[in-house]
Amino acid sequence: MKILVTGFDPFGTDRVNPALEVVKRLPNEIKGVQIIKLEIPTKFNVCAQVVHRAIQQEGPDYVLNIGQAGGRNGITPERIAINLDDAKTVDNAGVRRINQPIQQDGQPAYFTQLPIKAMVAAIRNRGIISTISNSAGTYVCNHIMYQVQYMRDKEFPNIKAGFIHIPLLPEQVTQRHQYQLPSLSLETDAVGIIAALNVMIDRDGKKDLFDY
Repeated sequence: MKILVTGFDPFGTDRVNPALEVVKRLPNEIKGVQIIKLEIPTKFNVCAQVVHRAIQQEGPDYVLNIGQAGGRNGITPERIAINLDDAKTVDNAGVRRINQPIQQDGQPAYFTQLPIKAMVAAIRNRGIISTISNSAGTYVCNHIMYQVQYMRDKEFPNIKAGFIHIPLLPEQVTQRHQYQLPSLSLETDAVGIIAALNVMIDRDGKKDLFDY
């Protein structure tokens, strides 16, 4: 069994992205399951090309994308991705997509296949704030979640996939001089993501409607 875990590179004025940093901290193996770690660019379409290539090369059973969400105070697995790019700012290639579908022949939305309720419970059991999110936004995070689901729909039907948002790091809040913004340490992020991965492994092959 293999799990592909991705994290975005820094974007905007940030010099660090907690998503990428937490991916780097993950072990290479959990309970005998290989954890494949991948950096992806914060660029529309290009990020999907990088993930598609990794899926072809590695043949993972699961894909878990991770991104940062400024303003959130906990680790938030996403329930759904929508077929829409509508960015307030440009990506790292200078591209701004406004009110555009991600895939012309894709579904309006795709739900995750991950046991997100059980994942939230496991993260909370580690003493970390965690809730299910029903919106991944309309920037590159939602874009990659949707693109991976589209790949699953059209090409890789046996893969299960999903997305988790994590808060800003304390240093990012300091750099923004917006001290009221919540943050989590990288150590706490890693504990929460590993807890979520353990649930994915333990629940593999089991279907429980209450998980979703």
